[in-house]
Amino acid sequence: MSNIGSYEERRKSFDWKEAERELGYPENGNHNIAWYCVDRHCEKGRGGKTALIWEGHAGEEKRFTFDDLRLHTNAFAARFRELGVEPGERICLFMDKIPELYFSFLGGLKMGGIVQPLFSAFGEDSLITRLEDAETRAIVTTKKHVRKVRRILDRLPHLQHILVVDADGFALKDRETAFDYEKAPPVETFPAHAVTPESPSVLHYTSGTTGKPKGALHVHGSLVSQYITTKWVLDLQDDDIYWCTADPGWVTGTSYGIIGPWSNGCTQLVLDSGFGSARWYEFMQKHRATVWYSAPTAIRLLMRDGTELVQKHDLSSLRHLASVGEPLNAEAVVWSKEAFGKEFHDTYWQTETGCMVLCNYPGLPVKPGSMGKPFPGIEAGVVDPKNHEPVKQGTVGLIALRPGWPSMFRAYWNNEKTYNEKFQNGWYICGDRASIDEDGYYWFVGRDDDVINTGGHLVGPFEIESALIEHEAVAESAAVGKPDKVNMEVVKAFVALKPGFEPNDDTELSIMNFIRKKLSPLAMPQEIEFVPSLPKTRSGKILRRMLRAKEWGEEIGDTSTLEDD
Repeated sequence: MSNIGSYEERRKSFDWKEAERELGYPENGNHNIAWYCVDRHCEKGRGGKTALIWEGHAGEEKRFTFDDLRLHTNAFAARFRELGVEPGERICLFMDKIPELYFSFLGGLKMGGIVQPLFSAFGEDSLITRLEDAETRAIVTTKKHVRKVRRILDRLPHLQHILVVDADGFALKDRETAFDYEKAPPVETFPAHAVTPESPSVLHYTSGTTGKPKGALHVHGSLVSQYITTKWVLDLQDDDIYWCTADPGWVTGTSYGIIGPWSNGCTQLVLDSGFGSARWYEFMQKHRATVWYSAPTAIRLLMRDGTELVQKHDLSSLRHLASVGEPLNAEAVVWSKEAFGKEFHDTYWQTETGCMVLCNYPGLPVKPGSMGKPFPGIEAGVVDPKNHEPVKQGTVGLIALRPGWPSMFRAYWNNEKTYNEKFQNGWYICGDRASIDEDGYYWFVGRDDDVINTGGHLVGPFEIESALIEHEAVAESAAVGKPDKVNMEVVKAFVALKPGFEPNDDTELSIMNFIRKKLSPLAMPQEIEFVPSLPKTRSGKILRRMLRAKEWGEEIGDTSTLEDD
């Protein structure tokens, strides 16, 4: 039987206090996430259970028990403290999916820091924007990525400590220190820093359509939502071998790749390797994965390689599949039933929500293409974009949530105005359009802004455009998403050139080479189209929606604010 049992019964009776009781949450006392994910299991005599099975791109394997996790997180926490990092200061994690990423995440929380995970693929511009905004005090990285940090260090006065975790034979420079958790003296005891449910914990940066990326600040009390959604939606049980494919640079990789599974005491898999259908199937077959949480982009890539490849592997251990990051098209659900004998259960949520809010559940019929129903304890609705009042069944509007669930973000870092604008008429406005059918299932329609969803990763046009206009030939630019069968969307840039520059292949190559050093691979345009000028409002704002509509074959809509020719 599934953990959630009857969805309808849970909806009627649920209270977040139920999750708190299961966690042993005190009325007053320490609510540190790291303790609940690690030390709690050790104190209950389960320290010998395998917590992490890690495999690298070359096939090397490492295994860690919860007791190993306790010692290694203690070591990182103690090292941060020795360096003089204070509770509440920001600790950036900038590395691939190696064990140190997971240990330092929990070690940072354990000593009271605010952990700031970033994608290791970020370029220098993306990195400095986020480190500068957060006034980050320390960064944990590897020799592979530290060179990016060095090139921007003179612009980051607050960044005092650069911890390099694989520094053997590597010449360290200004503010850099080496730390090897395998060689560090064991730290048997490190009391978790005392925090309340409202103490800041994780700072995740999410891209927007205008201005700089926004830092969504979460708190230690988010654990309550992440624990129970993991248990009920992903249905994690004591003997499961769980694989979340997300990188912790993305909120899924922290909420459901660290906090959710380990607060439930589960064994999880991590594969530090690029995508490859055969490689993924071999990995799941080898480790007998039972629950798999992945992204629709990956599922579409698997579909492309066909069911014959699936049949060459023994994936009979899989019992529950779920997806996240973008809408899962109906064809993918049907295909997964054919390929694995099980349907992918799509889930909807955001960096700002901290946990799943609309889901498909074990035991509840899946309607292929639907996001499912609200999680028990979440009051959701679809509201009119103008007055933010609920709309009739079947009418398209904005997805909205009543504030108050434990993992809701508490602020945009240094951006109170934008944070307040997310709340209208007693709702948190998600910024996505959807409708609700007669059975209460939600159906995604599209984003209400210009953020590009490429492979489940949100890319803000502002960063791309900012990089483009630094090129000597570019007068102005606009970035939009264009349809892509695999990634849902890829980035397309429209560029107006300065006088004296010709729109030809050489110019395009020059621009591409220039911005490749500045942007992450996710944000790199797949295509550049040269245009005489960009559509703008009379106030000078570029109308990206017009460019996007052209790419998607949609109606352009209202052009009353378009500037005169």
